[in-house]
Amino acid sequence: MRHALWMLALAALLVACGEKPQTGGVTKRDASAYSGTGKAFVDGGWKQGDQASWESHLKARTQQGQNDYNRIN
Repeated sequence: MRHALWMLALAALLVACGEKPQTGGVTKRDASAYSGTGKAFVDGGWKQGDQASWESHLKARTQQGQNDYNRIN
């Protein structure tokens, strides 16, 4: 019985060490957020790939919807 427990513990340790990376074989580099997705569903006035336009839209969204002081007053 004791011998079986040791073998089970050893087997569990060996299984944990043998895990393979789960990359799927494809490595993809992340793009910057302002580069867009290439789809037509974007906010009006924002051009995909324009960093200044992205930052101005992000600032406006933050002030209008996420600033509790502005929403309450």
